[in-house]
Amino acid sequence: MQDPESVPIHLKLTLSIKEASEYSNIGINKIDAMLKQPNCPFVLYVGSKKLVKRKEFEAYISSKLII
Repeated sequence: MQDPESVPIHLKLTLSIKEASEYSNIGINKIDAMLKQPNCPFVLYVGSKKLVKRKEFEAYISSKLII
């Protein structure tokens, strides 16, 4: 059962790589590789931790035919 105080994924500003993988049905390794690309439009660094900017990630996925 979900924690009643947790924010649903579709309302979060940023996602962990695992959440982004579950949300998009794209593998963790593929998302991690995408985040390592220069000028990735949806990566956010918090110290050494990488997060996925959800809205930018959605826009990126929507604009692509092949990833």
